[in-house]
Amino acid sequence: MAKKANETTEVTIKPAKGRPMLQWVGKRPLKRMTAFPAQKVEAFGENPDTGGRLYHGDNKEVLCHLLANGYRGKVDLIYIDPPFDSGADYVRKVELRGPKGGVKVEGEAYTLGEQVQYTDIWANDNYLQFMFERLMLLKELLADDGSIFLHCDWHKGHYLRLLMDEVFASERMVNELIWQHQIMGGSHDKRFPKAHETIYWYSKGPDYRLNSEDAYVRVPFSDYVRDTLQQDEDGRWYYERRRMSRKATAEEAASKAHTRTYVENVDAGTVATDVWTDMLSYQELPNEREGLDLYPTQKTTKLLTRIISAASKPGGTVLDCFAGSGVVMKVAQKLGRRWIGCDINKGAIQTTSKRLQTIIQDQVAERVKRKKMPELIKDENAPPEPAQYGFTVYRVNDYDLQIQHNEAVNLACEHIGVTRTKADAFFDGTLGKRLVKITPFNHPLSPLDLEEIKKELAARTEEQRDILVVSLGKELAVEKWLDDWNRLRKRGDVPNKIEVVELRTDPKYGKFFAHKPATARVEIKRGKEKITVEIKDFISPSIIQRLEDQSGVLKPRIDDWRAMVDCVMIDPAYDGAIFNVTLSDIPEKKADFVQGVYELDPPKGKKTTVAVKIVDMLGEEVVVTKDV
Repeated sequence: MAKKANETTEVTIKPAKGRPMLQWVGKRPLKRMTAFPAQKVEAFGENPDTGGRLYHGDNKEVLCHLLANGYRGKVDLIYIDPPFDSGADYVRKVELRGPKGGVKVEGEAYTLGEQVQYTDIWANDNYLQFMFERLMLLKELLADDGSIFLHCDWHKGHYLRLLMDEVFASERMVNELIWQHQIMGGSHDKRFPKAHETIYWYSKGPDYRLNSEDAYVRVPFSDYVRDTLQQDEDGRWYYERRRMSRKATAEEAASKAHTRTYVENVDAGTVATDVWTDMLSYQELPNEREGLDLYPTQKTTKLLTRIISAASKPGGTVLDCFAGSGVVMKVAQKLGRRWIGCDINKGAIQTTSKRLQTIIQDQVAERVKRKKMPELIKDENAPPEPAQYGFTVYRVNDYDLQIQHNEAVNLACEHIGVTRTKADAFFDGTLGKRLVKITPFNHPLSPLDLEEIKKELAARTEEQRDILVVSLGKELAVEKWLDDWNRLRKRGDVPNKIEVVELRTDPKYGKFFAHKPATARVEIKRGKEKITVEIKDFISPSIIQRLEDQSGVLKPRIDDWRAMVDCVMIDPAYDGAIFNVTLSDIPEKKADFVQGVYELDPPKGKKTTVAVKIVDMLGEEVVVTKDV
């Protein structure tokens, strides 16, 4: 399903042709995008490469990547719970710790940022453009008989419905679903208490799916209907409804014929209406939380079970590009569907991965149990068999390049469209008629790198092709070297002109984002009675880079490294596999800092490994260990 390295990475998007068309300042259609490659960072379970797919990155870039890699028109069901613009800023605004009015990291103009959970204060026009672009990409991914469910509330629901009409067309609206998630009491704040949210269901085409007989889609008959059920001469159950006009007189109403509605299975109930009042809890039940730190706004298993059961088939693909803590992927895995999840927040990916690992382990154990005991009778109401027993986690345009050079070369070649030349010991491949050299990403391109290319060309006296050099950054002296080298080649009679593509700034290839991990300097000592941990310094290059990008000429200044740190956790007896938190320092208020100096009781026995985990305000983790 993955594209070949020499294929184009540009993805075209069809224009939205629906009506009406909402207007806002800065509205622009999304016509084409450059697709970035994906870097595999984690795999779990059986055949993970053909299993579920979990992406860490900006969902706009992830959706484009999926379109470029065989998923156009292949997704059966999309459920999204995007930011409501409800006073919290879900995307691209990070406030560092410290006094009120301190430094803020904003990223609305960035290609990539990490989502801060539950905060979303956006300008209205930015929000509309953000959603418009993602809805257009989602439509391209949806199968012809597929459906999309968009979850929202009163803050932006009216705008989002108009956007859905424009992108999918108003005639493709199937339902406006009302989810009553709580019954409010207490103070009303001079208005009727809010107790519901809205889900817009649109289809890609007229032949969409509704599994109306699925048990999760049905609800019990009301007491009124049950009281009016009757049996006909053949023993079939039915209830009667009168058919009359609104202006009928009492005599006409009495004489009107009744229509019979037959019920095949009284216990099975009836299809749920478009008002869902049978799942009042906004939160998961205690036995559904799996011990994870879930989002306070995550939707319940019961809600997602109804939606996925209603509008997808076993083995079909379900997509959620605002994955949060992964409830959509969890339900899809349990219902035998394939799934694709995406989130811009690293913490969300970590939470989703952990909960899916637990579910798949339980499913594997159940499969083993049934193989050993085939006499077990399977519950006829049990969900279908899992569609996969493994999954893979990827990064899109947020690359960990502290890796082998070969992997970095593969990512760059896929992004640019380079054809690899494995037989060449020096050059990495070709792009059209040019030779391509990719310099190591652990340093900016320097004249020394170019001198190595010059030396190689001198040894290849018959080589007439031009050279494309790919790098992450370049020194100032590179421009003068290139000017001197290419001056003789402007007329075209001297070969080997050299051109440089700097992946972070090149306009043609977009911004290829190299992830620089955070670092920490930690002192760990063991005394006679206590273990002392002191964090001397902490640096988050991602935070620093965003501050520099938004500050212009003035360089950012962070006086206290603790402003960048969200929390600190310590395991004084780390076994190298499982991090058991013994001490946790999570300041209650945004204005408060972590302490930075800690004392712990050492475990009984001889030497121990102390592990210190530091998490920055973007969710990036650093783990420092020492044997004491």
